[in-house]
Amino acid sequence: MRDLANHLTVKRAISPAAAVTDNTAFVSQIIDRAGYESLMFAIATGSLADADATFTSLVEHSDNANFAASAAVPDSQLTGTEADASFTFAADDATRKIGYVGGKRYVRLTITPANNSGNAFVAAVAILSNPRFAPAA
Repeated sequence: MRDLANHLTVKRAISPAAAVTDNTAFVSQIIDRAGYESLMFAIATGSLADADATFTSLVEHSDNANFAASAAVPDSQLTGTEADASFTFAADDATRKIGYVGGKRYVRLTITPANNSGNAFVAAVAILSNPRFAPAA
């Protein structure tokens, strides 16, 4: 099995949706890492209409399915940085990524806009890899 598809599972994190026209955060689904050793969030932007908006990425983790006692992930448990996964209004139709190598089972991505009064389209998927049992679902 040399193909990539049998080693990855892709889950919805932030669904494509109508444009956000304020500073409402984009909060992903809680991603359950059970059965996988690796996780990466892939972020895709569409049109970002506001001329001074910024979008800050934050990765959090928890041992609880309901995300009780969640905490921001320490930089040492990320591949890439939250700064690199963040973007500005100039990132129309762009992609960003950030990986998680921590030991907690549940992980979530939040992208928070600031100074956004225009249309902002943002979506993300969680890519799980290194399954304990292959091929991946």
